[in-house]
Amino acid sequence: MRSTALNITEPQDGACFSVVGDTYRLLITGAQTGGKFAVIDMLIPPQGGPGPHAHAQMEESFYVIAGEIVVRSEKQTYIAREGSFVHIPLGGTIHNFKNESDTNAHLLCTVTPAGLEEMFREIGTPVEPGQFLPPPYLLPDDIERMKKIAEKYGQELFPPDYFKS
Repeated sequence: MRSTALNITEPQDGACFSVVGDTYRLLITGAQTGGKFAVIDMLIPPQGGPGPHAHAQMEESFYVIAGEIVVRSEKQTYIAREGSFVHIPLGGTIHNFKNESDTNAHLLCTVTPAGLEEMFREIGTPVEPGQFLPPPYLLPDDIERMKKIAEKYGQELFPPDYFKS
C-alpha cells in the first residue's frame, strides 16, 4: 500500500531551539521519517557554531544557504560559502563549524539516521523562528550534564580549544 500523506513544514513551523547561541528549526524529524533522517534549518550568528564533536554512527551534511562557516576536522579546514555542501561521513570524524564572519550564516543540515534533533530538543531552549539567545555561560556541572546528554545521542564532545593544540 502506498502512503499518500506528504510531510510539509510551513515557513514559520517546526520547533525552534537555541543551542549554544545558534537557532535550530526542526523541519522534519525522525518521528516523521521512521528514524531514517532529520533535516534541521540552522541560523548561525557571527562567532557562533558548536564546539568540536564527533558522532561515529551518524552522517551529517550541510548545505550553506547564505553566509559562510569555517569547517574544521583533524585533517582539514574549509571555508564553506553560499552554495557549498559539506558531508561528514560515518566513522566519528572530530569536527566543528564556526561562523567567523560578521553576518549570520544559514545552513540546511541533514542527519542520517535521525536523532540529533532530539538532542537539540533536550539541551536547547525553545525560541521563536529567527530569535537568537546569547551563548550560555556553562559551569563545570553544566558541561558534564551536556556531555551526558550528548553521549545518550551518540555524540562525543571535545574541549573548545581541541583544534588549537
